Amino acid sequence: MKTTKRIQTWANLDREKVYTLNDAIEVLRGFTSKKFDESLEIAVKLGIDVTKADQQVRQMISLPHGTGKTARVAVITADAAAATKAGADIAGGEELIDKIAGGFMEFDRVIATPDMMPKMSKVARVLGPKGLMPNPKLGTVTNNIAEGIKLAKSGQVELRAEKKGIIHAGCGKMSFSTDKLVENCAAIVDALKKAKPSASKGQYIQGISVSTTQGPGLRVTI
Repeated sequence: MKTTKRIQTWANLDREKVYTLNDAIEVLRGFTSKKFDESLEIAVKLGIDVTKADQQVRQMISLPHGTGKTARVAVITADAAAATKAGADIAGGEELIDKIAGGFMEFDRVIATPDMMPKMSKVARVLGPKGLMPNPKLGTVTNNIAEGIKLAKSGQVELRAEKKGIIHAGCGKMSFSTDKLVENCAAIVDALKKAKPSASKGQYIQGISVSTTQGPGLRVTI
C-alpha cells in the first residue's frame, strides 16, 4: 500500500507515549488538514462483554459545547406538517418508511412517534446496523417531537459499545478551543463512568485514545 505524504509526516510521532488530553490535542493540531475542519474523535476501551445483555452500554448525551455540526433529522410521524414546523429536515409517515427501505439515507438521526413503530420493522435491518433505529431509551421514540428535534440538533452524541467493548464518539471540531474539546471529551468519559453496568468486573475504563478525522491516534491518560 502506498504511503501518502501526509502519513509520512507521522513518522516522528511517539505512538507508544501516553499524553495528557491537552497535549494530545495540541500535537494533533499539527497534523490537521488545511482543506476542511476535521473533528476530534475519542475511542474508549471498556471492560465489558458486549455479547451479554447485562453489559450493554448505549446512551445519548449532550456535549457542553456541541459537536460543531448540525444533525439532519428525519421524523416518522402521521403529522408531518407539525414535525416540519418543529424543525425536522425530513418528515413523513409510511411513505417516508418506504423511501428509506428503497435506499434513501439523507439524514443523521431518526425520530419516530410510538404509533409508527410497528411499521418501522420494514426498515429495522437498514437503520439498525447504522445505529439509527429509533429507541425509547435514547429518546428517539417520543410523542414530543419538538423536544426530540431540539435535542438531536443541540450537539448530542450517541455512546454505543461496539465489538470488543470500544466506544467511538466525536468530541467537536478542531476549530474549537482546546479547553472546549477537553470539556466535551470529559463529559463523554464521565457519562461512560456513570453508565458502568453492574455486571462489569475488573477495570472498567481500560484505555483512551484520541485522533482527528484523517490524523493519527494518540493514547491519553485516563
